[in-house]
Amino acid sequence: MLGPNKDKLYPNENIKTVCYISNLTKRSNVEIGEYTYYSDNKKSPEKFYDSIEHHYEFLGDKLVIGKFCAIAEGIRFIMNGANHRMDGITTYPFNIFGSGWEKVTPTLEQLPFKGDTVIGNDVWIGQNVTIMPGVKIGDGAIIASNSTVVKSVGPYEIYGGNPAKFIKKRFSDEKVEFLLKLQWWNWDEEKIFNNLEKLTSESGLEKLMNNTLDTSLK
Repeated sequence: MLGPNKDKLYPNENIKTVCYISNLTKRSNVEIGEYTYYSDNKKSPEKFYDSIEHHYEFLGDKLVIGKFCAIAEGIRFIMNGANHRMDGITTYPFNIFGSGWEKVTPTLEQLPFKGDTVIGNDVWIGQNVTIMPGVKIGDGAIIASNSTVVKSVGPYEIYGGNPAKFIKKRFSDEKVEFLLKLQWWNWDEEKIFNNLEKLTSESGLEKLMNNTLDTSLK
């Protein structure tokens, strides 16, 4: 065996609180990479889509999540449909209540639009995190529990708090540059299996940078 079946909803049948969300029924404007999992001890992890709020197809914004991400319970993705018009005196959305108020229905161009929300590969998102519209989170980043992410996060950076702020980089700039070129998440199953010790140990990065990577499958 070279690892769990990436095409199964529950990679470990003995743990029904964790599922590979790329195997959920596909949803318009949501893209999820292989091996990315959602863990929820309070409700079925199959309800992951409930955490994507105010996501309306007519707006066209996407939620894109990379491979090998770890997403904990309580995650909330706030999409562009939550935005109110802000160029007038009031932000109150009169139009949605009708009864004549619909005469001030804004055009799409008048609504704030932050673009797609994009989560990179190998990102760890802790419990009860809220991610606001248009945020970009780089590969290898970590978001601390109970954070509200209002601005983009760089690769291999750790953010936490409300609003989430930069805490530190996980590695030096040299190592981050190496990892972004390495893109281990795009390796095939056998190559990942043969290099698991390097990928998960404290000394593994140094070994990879010193050209001791298993190259038998190149």
